[in-house]
Amino acid sequence: MDLTADDMSQSKTIWVNEQLDPAGLMYACIACCDAQHAQDCHTSFQDNLTEHQKQAGWVARLRTVESWDDVPACALKLS
Repeated sequence: MDLTADDMSQSKTIWVNEQLDPAGLMYACIACCDAQHAQDCHTSFQDNLTEHQKQAGWVARLRTVESWDDVPACALKLS
């Protein structure tokens, strides 16, 4: 389901899941407004990192923002 301009302009908590490589470059990013969906996604991001990747410095990060303007442009945005 795509977000409309009205959905994106409303102020609410937006959950941003990011998978970052050792240099801090974003490998994957998914943003949504549903806390449970975000937690499930974060768990999946963590589980999909191999031990080798974790030792090399790859991380899965879950954070919140208040505006879609603060979500990375490359993010898959889910409602």
